Amino acid sequence: MAPKKAKRRAAEGSSNVFSMFDQTQIQEFKEAFTVIDQNRDGIIDKDDLRETFAAMGRLNLKNEELDAMIKEASGPINFTVFLTMFGEKLKGADPEDVIMGALKVLDPDGKGSIKKSFLEELLTTQCDRFTPEEIKNMWAAFPPDVAGNVDYKNICYVITHGEDKEGE
Repeated sequence: MAPKKAKRRAAEGSSNVFSMFDQTQIQEFKEAFTVIDQNRDGIIDKDDLRETFAAMGRLNLKNEELDAMIKEASGPINFTVFLTMFGEKLKGADPEDVIMGALKVLDPDGKGSIKKSFLEELLTTQCDRFTPEEIKNMWAAFPPDVAGNVDYKNICYVITHGEDKEGE
């Protein structure tokens, strides 16, 4: 009887990952998986990663870096494992209303934006401090407007949904 329970749990685990995402997101993950799976064998391996990075212009990846990426998975990286890995990474984010509530505290006028300089100061001096590289990446992803304001609603949406609202 124990083997049946184990099989059922494994099946539930894999089906639960599909319930974490809507059909559009699953399709986008499938497209990303297909791009990375360079040799089209249904498994992402070290050679697939190396070729994908090469296609993006990063040619001199060390084997240790690739090994570390592959080791993040519990076994061969097929589509279900790939989706599970993203689900686990995204699961750590707070719900949208919690993040939005925290950011609204920084916007007492309710404008939907926060001054870039104020947000940057908070992110580099409080709690889990951002590095200069992380700040640079954040402003590249979420550039402030000409007045120096940052749309925190868009940041919140991307954190919880993984894509830009305007891109929909």
